[in-house]
Amino acid sequence: MKNKSKWYTIPYYLWIALFVIAPVLLIVYYSFFDIEDKLTISNYAKFFTPVYLKMTLNSFWYAFLITFFSLVIAYPTAYILTKTKHKQLWLLLIILPSWINLLLKAYAFLGIFGTYGATNEVLEFLGIGKQQILFTDFSFLFVSVYIFIPFMILPIFNALEKLNPTLVDASKDLGASAWTTFAKVIFPLTVDGVKSGCQAVFIPALSLFMITRLIAGNRVITLGTAIEQHFLITQDWGMGSTIAVFLIIIMIVIMMLTGSKKERGVR
Repeated sequence: MKNKSKWYTIPYYLWIALFVIAPVLLIVYYSFFDIEDKLTISNYAKFFTPVYLKMTLNSFWYAFLITFFSLVIAYPTAYILTKTKHKQLWLLLIILPSWINLLLKAYAFLGIFGTYGATNEVLEFLGIGKQQILFTDFSFLFVSVYIFIPFMILPIFNALEKLNPTLVDASKDLGASAWTTFAKVIFPLTVDGVKSGCQAVFIPALSLFMITRLIAGNRVITLGTAIEQHFLITQDWGMGSTIAVFLIIIMIVIMMLTGSKKERGVR
């Protein structure tokens, strides 16, 4: 029976080998070639120049802001959802936009934030006048948070749902204030959900490129933008692959740091 069950895992391992391991190995392979297809390690040295280091810091900064604002909005939203009557329905309505194609959502915001869009029409009606909303840091952060927020809400909602309500009641019975109960009981017991949400937002936010081009108008330059430009514009696949290698390493480190204790093997 055990031998039979092993056969069932073959498609899984084939999938991992073909669509995870093989692409990563190809990226590592191409990272050792320059734009003239000559074997070199200069790409790795080039990554540590001020231009790419600044780009890396920009990526971390914007990914941090996107994650922070998503968390600030998602945690109270998830908490309120757990107290509502039809919470599964409300949760579905929040998650539903994540099923829509990312490109379609980006183009929708081009219309909403455009010069003659709905937002500027409202501002003009209020007497404020039309403003330049597109191609700004605000529009980039707003759209990014909107896109990623369902991925922050879901793990936090699940963690709050699993929380034993008697622990909260015990804290209140012992005279703890609402803030103390949250800080000492609710948040520590749901921190794994917060970590999962931060992983689900921070890691993909590091490699954004479509939103930076459409919404931010290339005012925001990230590692994802650099990879796109090297592969599609400059045709320097070696440098693009090198950036991708460092991006993969950064993502693995983040996953290790934000993983739960059980995931790290701590009992």
